[in-house]
Amino acid sequence: MTPDLVFAVCAGAFGLAIGSFLNVVIYRLPKMMEAEWQAQCAELAGRPAPEAPRFNLLVPASHCPSCKTPLRVRDNVPLLSFCASRGRCAHCGGRISARYPIVEALTAALSVWVAWRLGFGLAGLAALLLTYALIALTFIDADTTLLPDGLTLPLLWAGLLLNVGGTFVPLADAVIGAAAGYLILWSIYWLFKLATGKEGMGYGDFKLLAALGAWFGWKMLLPILLLSSVVGATVGVALLALARRGRDIPIPFGPYLAAAGFIVLLHGQDIAARFVPF
Repeated sequence: MTPDLVFAVCAGAFGLAIGSFLNVVIYRLPKMMEAEWQAQCAELAGRPAPEAPRFNLLVPASHCPSCKTPLRVRDNVPLLSFCASRGRCAHCGGRISARYPIVEALTAALSVWVAWRLGFGLAGLAALLLTYALIALTFIDADTTLLPDGLTLPLLWAGLLLNVGGTFVPLADAVIGAAAGYLILWSIYWLFKLATGKEGMGYGDFKLLAALGAWFGWKMLLPILLLSSVVGATVGVALLALARRGRDIPIPFGPYLAAAGFIVLLHGQDIAARFVPF
């Protein structure tokens, strides 16, 4: 096998394991944030923080969401365990969400795609980390309309540090991209709020676009915004047409930014050559 093929196969296998961990992040990180907010509110109010069992990305161990029975090693094998158990807990028979194998399979498939497209090297390895973060942000935002600082800010700094050596774009383009990415959505937010009195998006969207600007430079901001807007509008209209979401229910923008960022990751050079006039 060629080195690129070996890298792609290894990335796919590793992606399955990472997908299993991303399921933990997607479920637990918002709950960890909520517990932290409750503790901060209690402190500001002069009350003792509410007591709660230890809960983070590692503790407690993986368990059935219905009966809370800890999973055995054989119950926690990506994809295979879900298929073998037919999507049910081996102890109580409760249903296990199809979200778990979907995230695992998606992470493995995108890992193979990224590895094959970029090859083994700093850019390829960094692109895998970016892909994992975008998957986690997509599902968290879809569930909670939150884009945690614990993911977006490290992503921003990672993009700037990688581009110190010009891994994806020159450092100057990355710095301008980070600043411009934040300011563009920040300006749109305030214009919309002044015009309507409503908030059209959250600060997490500003930070995610800033992070993508840090990775891919300012020239990619317009393609990212256009791609995310087209996809977001299409999905939003489809949801309204199917009556699956009311007009007053907010539609998270983060998943569409993440999808556009992934497209630019793989095809940024082609997009720049065809659609960016400078």
